[in-house]
Amino acid sequence: WENFSRHFDKVNSDFLAGLKEKHPSVTPNELKLSAYLRMNLSTKEIAQLMNISVRGVEISRYRLRKKLEISSETDLFNYLINI
Repeated sequence: WENFSRHFDKVNSDFLAGLKEKHPSVTPNELKLSAYLRMNLSTKEIAQLMNISVRGVEISRYRLRKKLEISSETDLFNYLINI
């Protein structure tokens, strides 16, 4: 994950650092989920990468949305792209 996050931040102009700066309470797992969501991976693909169930990804996505204070009308992918 360390190598991935370093390369991901280089390619995505410090996305993870920006997200952490904007929302300091985000956990490492939520950062990982955010990176996968920004890559536009499907729920099924994210579940395999994080070794959790599809339902677990959906719950994590819901909790991330609440923590970032994003309304249900706002698309999470678009929000993450614009960070």
